[in-house]
Amino acid sequence: MKERKMFDYSDDLISDYHKEVYGFRPTQAYMQEWNASSPSQKQKVWDEYGTAVDIQMHEAKEREQADVQKFEARIQDVINIGAANRTTALEWIADSETFYHGQDVEHFVWQQGFLCTNYGRRLVEDLLTVVKYEEYA
Repeated sequence: MKERKMFDYSDDLISDYHKEVYGFRPTQAYMQEWNASSPSQKQKVWDEYGTAVDIQMHEAKEREQADVQKFEARIQDVINIGAANRTTALEWIADSETFYHGQDVEHFVWQQGFLCTNYGRRLVEDLLTVVKYEEYA
């Protein structure tokens, strides 16, 4: 029977994965403990990190969806108070912000919590057609 080769976990890989899971690099003590671990112990930690990343990604998608719904509700509220349509509502929303260039539009959408989504990219395109840019003072 052929022996299964364990994954070769380099210090850089586990450091990167630890940062992805916890938001910071592991300590030197952690790395010493890691290097002293058996291959099966390393595999267990690796699998736990994978599960944690999956959960984080799922939670991030749920937050993005909630943020999209919140922004769509904001648009609807502006329509309800008198904007004729979605484009006018976006104009009114944009009028309450200061934009100097297109990156400010992207930053605004990033602040809403969904820039790197299909909805966010479409919203940036829509806003770029209605925003009024200010001049630098």
